[in-house]
Amino acid sequence: MKNGDEITLDAAKREMNVNIRAAELKKRKQAWKKPAPRYTYGVLAKYAHTVTSASLGAVTDWELKL
Repeated sequence: MKNGDEITLDAAKREMNVNIRAAELKKRKQAWKKPAPRYTYGVLAKYAHTVTSASLGAVTDWELKL
């Protein structure tokens, strides 16, 4: 999202929508570059590398097989 973008929140449906045209969204996606990691060593770097998405619980042992 950029400053000035209009968003719609629907608490009942648990949705948040950005009201921009598909062409603008496509343009933004093409221009996006993955940011450099904030932490490159130590515990926080290890955590950032191994953690899953928050939607999956942000766990570090997702594929752990004992």
